[in-house]
Amino acid sequence: MHVILTGSTGLVGSGVLDAMMKMKDITRISILSRRPVQMVEDVKDSRVNVIIHKDFEKYDSALLSQLKGAVGCVWALGISQTQVGKEEYVKITRDYTLAASKAFQTLASEQEPFNFVYVSGAGATTEPSRFSAIFARTKGETELALAEMRKENVLFHASSVRPTFIDAAKHDAIKPYIPAPNVIYRAFMPVLGPTIRCFLPWAWSPTEDLGRFLGEMAMGRYKDKFKAKDIQNIGEFPILENTAFRRLSGLDPE
Repeated sequence: MHVILTGSTGLVGSGVLDAMMKMKDITRISILSRRPVQMVEDVKDSRVNVIIHKDFEKYDSALLSQLKGAVGCVWALGISQTQVGKEEYVKITRDYTLAASKAFQTLASEQEPFNFVYVSGAGATTEPSRFSAIFARTKGETELALAEMRKENVLFHASSVRPTFIDAAKHDAIKPYIPAPNVIYRAFMPVLGPTIRCFLPWAWSPTEDLGRFLGEMAMGRYKDKFKAKDIQNIGEFPILENTAFRRLSGLDPE
């Protein structure tokens, strides 16, 4: 299978890339990135092709020809709302996602629908109030737009996953490649990490398991298991809370 990945230099994307390279069913991985990906250069997996892509709002025929035959995409591209202004955050979080979704629909066929897996986040809401944070509102708006795209195109199988406490503490393979945590994260992690892992496991999103699960979703798996109380369905568009990811991936019992 041929799959697409974005955000491969980030925390979630690094976990997905590591998982994809371990999956024997995946025969080709196309990474869209603004710069070379160090993990790819070090691992030297011949199945991986890094496509340097500077403008995530545009997808010309030359680029799409390189993605032909892909069955799905894990869209892990994103940024913290604390790192950029509101307009830039909305552009990266919503506009980039929807531009790619529109372009990637052309990769679907009657024989093989296209699986677009959007990495959202805990706290995102499709019903914002005036007190909703920018990230919650913007990710929710993106989910609603993806739901509409799925409604309009039965061959575009979009979905969303909302991880919570994304943690690479036990994922040694990606530690050399993930972004350095900020000062606040480093200060609280020694206390917060063990607390969540031990006492709030429902909120724990270990990158090794999350990466594998997202990769499998891009391959079209789990589609018959999207009817549950921790999965919000907008029409045929499923939004999986962290508990759903943990349950379906085998971290928690069904």
